[in-house]
Amino acid sequence: MSGSLFDDPTMTRPPSDGPLADRMRPRHFDELVGQEQLLGPDRPLRQAIERDTLQSIILWGPPGSGKTTLARLIAATTASKFVAFSAVLSGIKEIRAVMAEAEQARHLGSRRTILFIDEIHRFNKAQQDAFLPRVEAGDIALVGATTENPSFEVNAALLSRSQVYVLEPLNAEAVITLLRRALADEERGLGKAPLRVDEEALTAIATHANGDARVALNLLELGASAAAAPHPTSDHEAHLDLTLLSEVTQRRALLYDKTGEEHYNLISALHKSLRNSDPDAAVYWLARMVEAGEDPLYIARRLVRFASEDVGNADPQALTVAVAAKEAVHFVGMPEGNTVLAQAAIYLASAPKSNAVYTAYNKAATDAHRESADPVPLHLRNAPTRLMKQLDYGKGYRYAHDEPNAVAPMDCLPPSVAGTRYYTPTTRGFERELGRRLDAWRDLKAKRRTAGQRDMPDPQPSDP
Repeated sequence: MSGSLFDDPTMTRPPSDGPLADRMRPRHFDELVGQEQLLGPDRPLRQAIERDTLQSIILWGPPGSGKTTLARLIAATTASKFVAFSAVLSGIKEIRAVMAEAEQARHLGSRRTILFIDEIHRFNKAQQDAFLPRVEAGDIALVGATTENPSFEVNAALLSRSQVYVLEPLNAEAVITLLRRALADEERGLGKAPLRVDEEALTAIATHANGDARVALNLLELGASAAAAPHPTSDHEAHLDLTLLSEVTQRRALLYDKTGEEHYNLISALHKSLRNSDPDAAVYWLARMVEAGEDPLYIARRLVRFASEDVGNADPQALTVAVAAKEAVHFVGMPEGNTVLAQAAIYLASAPKSNAVYTAYNKAATDAHRESADPVPLHLRNAPTRLMKQLDYGKGYRYAHDEPNAVAPMDCLPPSVAGTRYYTPTTRGFERELGRRLDAWRDLKAKRRTAGQRDMPDPQPSDP
């Protein structure tokens, strides 16, 4: 069947001439490294696999954390029929055919079917709906693998019928264990080759891999080839040191997907580090994004937003700095723009913080939607025509510059929200001065209104 990976049991055994990462896949649980919290001898998931009682599950983890390896172990362990597809290579038509076969086999009393869908997030939610009837009927146990957050990428109904297991990136020690195993294994690994690898190189490979076993083993294989290249004779012991490894890698491939969850995780970490006045963390997360290839103008836009939302008038200069950084990055480009972004991030992290502007706008926006849409008071309207003047447009308006302290005792809000305070300055940074200034003006306006009411003539009775 098109797209099937494990229908043939021999497919669980990688070819001897395949990439090192495929050749070194664990063949049984005892060869697994990492994920002990899920697959240790006494853990429920491992017991369910070994007892062949596995129900529908979603495996969520970063690349190279062992999702496909675990699927291969399930295929090798289960007595059920195991069928695997890649959502990239297979369509829903092929999967529906498998589900129809599974339903028929179940009715005939045959063995059940375990259906493995690699990169299940590639199927849209309507396509994922096709799995539901057979999952609910118990004809299939679904094993879905995804690098994306299942909360957003997997149909809610399907998610509620599956247990989600989170696979963590392998730590450096686990990756080094895998590398040593590959160097020693003469059957599947590099054990037959006369190769010496420095400890520093192994550590650098593990660091480079970011918890991805596949990346680590592929890099080891690439480094081994580079070490042996100048001396193809079998009696030469190739040597992979840190210098040669650096030439091979050129640049660290950071774990980052501009459209995936890691993108949002990193920008969240940057924003929250800025908000918490931590310039060290801010510049670290910024560097993670820049070095991974994030659009610098996207970062600049987020800094501009932060300057207004989280610094505001506590330091009005922050917005100027952020906008200048955006223009500078656009002007000089990358990589020179990296220090521009870093300067802006460090300034924003070090600035006094206030969300008073952000809060004021949200309150005003709520009232704008909730309250009646009062007309603009007549005294605030312009009167450019004779008709408008006859209709009292602008009547009662007092020009602030003609008033003492340039403050007129005049209401500027409509009646439904009169007296509402939307902007409440904090006592941090420049907002301390703004708060004193606004309080003084409010007192001045109140006194003038009171004095004006005393000076007003008594109202005359209206005409009958």
